[in-house]
Amino acid sequence: MHLNLKYVLIAAGVVALGAGAAYYVMHFDRKAVASKARDTSQSVKTVLSERKSMPITIAVNGNVVAINTVDVRPQIQNVVRAIHVVEGQQVRAGQLLFTLDERGDASAVAKAQAQLAKDRADLEDAESALKRNQDLLAKNFVSQAVVDTARSRVEAARSVIRADQAGIEASDVALGYNRIAASISGRIGAIAVHVGSLAQPGGVPMLTISQLDPIAVGFAVPERELANIVTTYSKLDAPVSVQLPNGQAIEGKLSFVDNAADAATGTIRMKAQFANPQKLLWPGAFVNVRLISRTLPAAVVVPAQAIITGPSEQFVYLVRPDSTVQSRKVDIVTIENGLAAVSGLEPGQRVVLEGAQNLRPGAKVKEIGQALPATENARPQQKNPS
Repeated sequence: MHLNLKYVLIAAGVVALGAGAAYYVMHFDRKAVASKARDTSQSVKTVLSERKSMPITIAVNGNVVAINTVDVRPQIQNVVRAIHVVEGQQVRAGQLLFTLDERGDASAVAKAQAQLAKDRADLEDAESALKRNQDLLAKNFVSQAVVDTARSRVEAARSVIRADQAGIEASDVALGYNRIAASISGRIGAIAVHVGSLAQPGGVPMLTISQLDPIAVGFAVPERELANIVTTYSKLDAPVSVQLPNGQAIEGKLSFVDNAADAATGTIRMKAQFANPQKLLWPGAFVNVRLISRTLPAAVVVPAQAIITGPSEQFVYLVRPDSTVQSRKVDIVTIENGLAAVSGLEPGQRVVLEGAQNLRPGAKVKEIGQALPATENARPQQKNPS
């Protein structure tokens, strides 16, 4: 009997403790839920819109082109006797590339020189005859007609000498055609002939020389940007940069603007020139080109990540003095290094940077930390919508 009473008391105590614990949990859980229901503010990070000078950059694709490219062909048809360079070699202007079989032209030069020597001997004989006849005329041993005939022979012999000299010069030129030299400094490509090949003026180029330093990059910009470029750079010497696949940037200057726009694409072809001593730019390669067309002197900027793209417009959330947010429509003028120049905002306004995904106009927010200027919160962007 006493044992049963003991168990009953223990069970009663356990039930009482459980009831107390349940009351405690329910009581304080209700308080926590009520407290949470009263605090509906969403945590956000904000920035201050800022006024600053903002460049408008044109970002387009371009391709590297050699400023000068020369196709090397012979001026006469002849057999290749020697090749003095190798494929891919850097050559200088005037460097010997090929020697053709010059034996036929060399013999022509020797023949012309021999003819000149013979005709000079004939001239000397004619001049001696003229001198004798002039002496005889002074003594009245010959008539004036004889002297005139001798003088004509001298003039004819002198004309023959001049023709021989011209013939030798022509033969020398033909002989020189057998020595083919580089007309520009640059890098040679594939060699299309071999020793013993017949080189022809109208055939495939023997090789091609491309100038690699300096080098050019061709690209096309929208025709609407031409007025901005001309206004900003009166000499059309705008700075241009290209980005290599490894991320390295090379600086150059605008060197050419086409004299007409392409009506089919609405673009204008341009070229920029770059120093290329390390041969980082190679003809035919594609590169990313950036050109600053103009600068906005007093643009209002915010980090590009603060701009939200809606179904029909782009907007940002502004934090009002009562810690609620309102949406504000903005128009992007340009994006540069993570900063967006926009219309529709004033400098110094607090813009939601992080935490906007669940916001609605009128929502209550609490800021995390202090709002910093826009330039201290920008993240670099890859593309520029301008």
